[in-house]
Amino acid sequence: MNASRIAALSMCGGAVDVEVVAHTGSTNADLLARALDLARPTLLVALHQSAGRGRAGRSWLSAADASLTFSLAWKFSGSPQRLLGLPLALGVALAEAVAAQGVPVRLKWPNDVLKDGAKLAGILIETRRATDGGTWAVIGIGLNLLMPEEMEQRIGRAVATAPWLARMERDVLMAALLSTLAIAIEQFEAAGFGAFRERWNRLHAWRGQQVDIIDAGTVLQQGVALGVDDSGRLLLDTVDGRVAVLSGDVSLRLTDNCGG
Repeated sequence: MNASRIAALSMCGGAVDVEVVAHTGSTNADLLARALDLARPTLLVALHQSAGRGRAGRSWLSAADASLTFSLAWKFSGSPQRLLGLPLALGVALAEAVAAQGVPVRLKWPNDVLKDGAKLAGILIETRRATDGGTWAVIGIGLNLLMPEEMEQRIGRAVATAPWLARMERDVLMAALLSTLAIAIEQFEAAGFGAFRERWNRLHAWRGQQVDIIDAGTVLQQGVALGVDDSGRLLLDTVDGRVAVLSGDVSLRLTDNCGG
């Protein structure tokens, strides 16, 4: 992959610095360490990550032939609290960008993109306060370009006939994703997550299904997933009424109704 070509192909007009490295531990960790020294938004793409991380301390390993891993550092005005709902907004942007390449997807609250029920991409956002009162957000994204063979077998398709993103030239794909994410960030800065709520709900994978909200293996809530509100909280209809769930480190899964 070529940093200069990605920058030239994107719609950012040179407003984002682009870097490509062959190998690193974690692009998020790298940009977090450098955030206070960055002059403007910076995209860091790694062909291979050995210590990538996801939500709740999960690892995300990558290989150049099967995934695209990158982080985008962007400075926002105000405190980290203003970024509530940003992961979901960028999930919408990522899903729409992937769909534009012929891969229809859905969204799983709070930060996963699904293809045929399997995880295609994930988003992790980490923040660092700037000395002027603003907040640097480092947006880490891992995108599977090839689905695992066993998933292909489960959905009954051959890799050779599936419209996977791996067929695209990587610089072109990365430039398209960068352009879409930059536009979404500007929209979020101007209007918050409210501008994305309807788009997120249209892409909601588990709308109307019974789900569990889980924290450290313990089920905290059960109910029917409805959608999200203007803050990005998941709305559930439970036996005790409607509740709104803030993401934090909780996870979401479909309720297993087997065995009663």
